[in-house]
Amino acid sequence: MRAPIGTFDDVRSAPDCLELLPPPVADAVRNGRGDVPAEELVYVDSDPEVADTAAFVERYGRELLGVSANCVVVAGKRGGEVSLAACLLLSTTRLDVNGAVRRQLGVRKASFAPMDTATGRTGMEYGGITPIGLPGDWPLLVDPAVVDLEWVLVGSGRRRGKLIVPGKAFASLPGSVVVEGLGY
Repeated sequence: MRAPIGTFDDVRSAPDCLELLPPPVADAVRNGRGDVPAEELVYVDSDPEVADTAAFVERYGRELLGVSANCVVVAGKRGGEVSLAACLLLSTTRLDVNGAVRRQLGVRKASFAPMDTATGRTGMEYGGITPIGLPGDWPLLVDPAVVDLEWVLVGSGRRRGKLIVPGKAFASLPGSVVVEGLGY
């Protein structure tokens, strides 16, 4: 099998390698959440030492920079209540936490969630969090630039490996809302 983007030595259909994914991601792939069939999700093996975007594209190809997306966990606070959400945006952009995220979540204050909260609540590794398999009650805020791409490279839930997913798939995941101005 060949990856639809990039050049990788180990490429598999995500449903064929569930044992390489953390339980919440494997469960989401197995149960086909969203409108895109699980068979269209591709797993590519990669070195966990270069999971962060800059190092990853240096190793696996600069052309991947424009199709890479980051999934960031945010915490919103209002009246003593804390709510969590995930945001998906291109790795070349910054997240508008104090504007678009705060407004969309209807909170007084929004910030990046602490690492232990993000990993503990998602069941995924820091640096590999993916929108596939997030807790079902979380909103997933998606930048339209991600949805507009034919293929998007995202984390696999672990630092080792990535998923290549059709951009349109992110708009149909549970809790997904496409938010203009999420990334800038």
